[in-house]
Amino acid sequence: MKQLLLRWLAVMGTGVALAAEPRLLNSLVVIVDQEIITLKDVLQYIAPAVEVITRTYAGQPEVLRQKLQEAERDGVEQLVERKLILHEFERAGYNLPESLIEDRVKERLRERFGGDRAAMTRTLQSQGMTYEAFRRRLREDIIIGAMRARNIGADKIIVSPHKIEKYYAENLDKFRIKDQLKLRAIMLNAGAGRSREAARRLAAEILAKLREGAPFDEMARVYSEDTYRAQGGDRGWIERGDLRKELAEAAFNLKPGQPSEVIEVGDTLWILLVEDARANQIRTLPEVRDEIVQTLQAEEQARLNREWIQRLKAKSFVRYFSS
Repeated sequence: MKQLLLRWLAVMGTGVALAAEPRLLNSLVVIVDQEIITLKDVLQYIAPAVEVITRTYAGQPEVLRQKLQEAERDGVEQLVERKLILHEFERAGYNLPESLIEDRVKERLRERFGGDRAAMTRTLQSQGMTYEAFRRRLREDIIIGAMRARNIGADKIIVSPHKIEKYYAENLDKFRIKDQLKLRAIMLNAGAGRSREAARRLAAEILAKLREGAPFDEMARVYSEDTYRAQGGDRGWIERGDLRKELAEAAFNLKPGQPSEVIEVGDTLWILLVEDARANQIRTLPEVRDEIVQTLQAEEQARLNREWIQRLKAKSFVRYFSS
């Protein structure tokens, strides 16, 4: 484990630099029947996740270490599951048409690379993967998806009304909507390139026009200097915690249709408009029924998957090695 983390920290600057220290990278992690999973296999498999984790937790060394450990453990188990499922596919004597694999390759090429095969090749090379390995991975993904659907597909899981009602009753807080406002905002910079007094004068002019009946969304499209300008300042439905304290206090004291006074926050000036409001409430069961069904199906699928994998392990040889 420690070696894996050190290896990742050493190679992240150059992507998946898996050519370094081949003796370590080729060390055994797991044997599944007659197939081996090496450290290199694990690193390649978790590379996308590790890149995200490293960016997200770059300033938190201890959290980064824990997240990398979790990624390594999850990656090993996922690779073991993949091997077990692929072996079960072979034992059952199933076949996968080559045309299906080719269609999936073309689909991926079109969707991710705009049909540019050279761009796809460059991307694969940067990930330390050959085209043949990429095609093999797609084939395995198709097989695993089909085998999971056959054994634990959502269409095989029936969620009873009683379970739905029970889940709803036991998880009411999950369906609670806090006080919310449908908000629009105009933001002006009072820093570089404009004096605070000039910004205040412009904000006062905008507010005067709004009070005379000028449409808020049109004024926002003309004057607002934030990323919501193109949407007419529309922030959608927001909760108190979504705003800075100064803005939240002003917004939640407005009546729908009423523009705020000019609010100064640091080097910015704001004018807010509440379009609608809804009070703290719990969504009704009919409103959340589909969400509950999806949640319960996912939980049941996870349980069935664990049991299925355990049955596959029971009739296979699986041996783990420390890394």
